[in-house]
Amino acid sequence: MRAAAARQGGGRAVLADPDPYRARSRLPAGHASVTEASDGKRRGPTRRVLAGLRLTSLRLRLVVVFGLVALTAAVSASGIAYWLNREAVLTRTQDAALNDFEEEMQNRAGSLPPRPTQDDLEATAVRMSQSSQRYSVLLIGEDPDGKTVVGNSDLDSFTLTDVPKSLQKAVNEKRPLEKGNKDEYHLFWQRKTDTGGTPFLVGGTRVMGGGPTGYMLKSLEPESEDLGSLAWSLGIATGLALIGAALLAQAAATTVLKPVHRLGVAARRLGEGKLDTRLRVSGTDELAELSRTFNRTAENLEKKVADMSSREESSRRFVADMSHELRTPLTAITAVTEVLEEEADSLDPMIEPAVRLVVSETRRLNDLVENLMEVTRFDAGTARLVLDDVDIADQITACIDTRAWLDAVDLDAERGITARLDPRRLDVVLANLIGNALKHGGSPVRVQVRVDGDDLLIRVRDHGPGIPEEVLPHVFDRFYKASASRPRSEGSGLGLSIALENAHIHGGEITAENSAEGGAVFTLRLPRDASHMVERPAGEDAGEESEESSGVSS
Repeated sequence: MRAAAARQGGGRAVLADPDPYRARSRLPAGHASVTEASDGKRRGPTRRVLAGLRLTSLRLRLVVVFGLVALTAAVSASGIAYWLNREAVLTRTQDAALNDFEEEMQNRAGSLPPRPTQDDLEATAVRMSQSSQRYSVLLIGEDPDGKTVVGNSDLDSFTLTDVPKSLQKAVNEKRPLEKGNKDEYHLFWQRKTDTGGTPFLVGGTRVMGGGPTGYMLKSLEPESEDLGSLAWSLGIATGLALIGAALLAQAAATTVLKPVHRLGVAARRLGEGKLDTRLRVSGTDELAELSRTFNRTAENLEKKVADMSSREESSRRFVADMSHELRTPLTAITAVTEVLEEEADSLDPMIEPAVRLVVSETRRLNDLVENLMEVTRFDAGTARLVLDDVDIADQITACIDTRAWLDAVDLDAERGITARLDPRRLDVVLANLIGNALKHGGSPVRVQVRVDGDDLLIRVRDHGPGIPEEVLPHVFDRFYKASASRPRSEGSGLGLSIALENAHIHGGEITAENSAEGGAVFTLRLPRDASHMVERPAGEDAGEESEESSGVSS
């Protein structure tokens, strides 16, 4: 009598059931099988989400990329190694146990009478469980009275309730004999876990010709522990690979980023005006070529800046020399025009208009020369502050009184507001702003003084039509004329520019805007103490200037 062990090529069938190892059975061709079921979805490696982390450092990005590549490679290699070893371990264990169980069923259970007693089944089950594979055995048959009897090698650890219903059904299902199936019954198996999480292998078959049905139960806990140790080893290897990759990435980043860092430092020095900055170039790679390109660019830039500086210096020297050369004859011409102006009333009425025109144009030319000299000082960087404690209300009153503007200007300033400023330059600023408001805006001009923290605010507002929107961005440009049809106005177009430069040298600012109530508003903001703006180079008196200018120019 033969055990129905599906001897069609020596293979076995596996039943669907939860499998803690997710192993795939290797069945030779020609064997019946039942598809293995899953206890859940197969889960891949956990994705690490870097949320809210701003990787602004190139070095950090390189280390992270190297780490991710190494982690992916290590996890992939470890996963493949674990899966292959797991398959090998489980397949070898289950094949050895099933082969032994199959032989025991053929040799021992097959030798039992067709209707054995319960004692026969228990004795046979005990002998079968004593094999080298150490599994529990459960034999089920019918005694001579036709009753179902059960023989168990270990009643406490293995009963029929431990055998899945699907496996029982498959084992007891009779299959028709055909060309591809020579046995009515087959050997089936499946892996499962108990409530404690211990994995087991359950197999079953029955003896041909009405013999008993046998089931075996083998613990896979030793294999599970070995696989757990393997998983820990692979995890440690993955961690070491990740650390090694991070160290290699750090070394590679240092090698790659050192030239980039040097290039960044050189670019900053170049931006600070150190045009003689050059990089030391070695090698023939892309970074070396980039360094050579930087050196060529810096060299060309240095040549062009030197050429432009030379031209600017020549132009500035020309303007300064021209202003000085004009000043001497203008002094004589001014004296003559003053005499002519005093005698204008006694001159021939035909000559008087010409004399007054000469006087006016001479004054205008004198103002232009003074302004050009002042602009030249600002451009050359030789303008210096001569600081003194100034009462702002007294300073504005003196400026207005000197130019006979008392009837046209409304002053709103509290007495006692003082500031440490350059009184001469402040007078130039005020004269330009108030004179510009009287000339182009119309009286009354309101001058308001307020203190804003450590700053001093002086607002000059006129009651004219205001400044056209297209002109506002250019009111402080040199020689700018609001109307191209009036190129010969009384002003030179330098007054507001000089006023702005005087504000800047104090560390202040001037802004222009139109008032909502009509008219233009110029706001002068100055620090109440401009001492921090004073520079005293060695051997040079900070308060000494070769020339001084004052007056109104617009």
